[in-house]
Amino acid sequence: MKLRADGAGQQQPLIETNARQIPRSFTPDGRWLAYGSDESGKYEVYVRAVLPSGGAGGKWQVSNNGGSSPKWSRNGHDLLYRSLVQVMTVSYTINGDTFVAGKPRVWIEKMGTVVYGWDLAPDGKRALVLSPAESAEQPKPEHEVVFLENFFDELRRRAPIRK
Repeated sequence: MKLRADGAGQQQPLIETNARQIPRSFTPDGRWLAYGSDESGKYEVYVRAVLPSGGAGGKWQVSNNGGSSPKWSRNGHDLLYRSLVQVMTVSYTINGDTFVAGKPRVWIEKMGTVVYGWDLAPDGKRALVLSPAESAEQPKPEHEVVFLENFFDELRRRAPIRK
């Protein structure tokens, strides 16, 4: 897959690989790109430096037990990602052009097994998760249809014609 970045009037490949990649996320300042890729044989989360020339700098693996769908917190110190049913968070620092990730830790213990998408709230304290509703009860029907046989017989019984 090729992800292209606009340089000064010219496009240059940012990432060129045959590995599958899943949702990518740029930091608000545009200096770093987080993405999921199966280049190691299973999906993990990686971070790349995006150089001003539009090329790519170094690459660092952030997750250590699978990961996808990375999201940058707005505080500029945490990267969050999905790992199976959990959401993990990694604190990081930037040292020049080097990304230094801490040890991943659990942020949400169980987000759900079927998640169509998720995002981090602007305050960085909550997550919005798009998933099917789960209920212990059977869903109630939205409409009820009643068939009444012999309508006119029933009408005559309830409202007899008087002479």
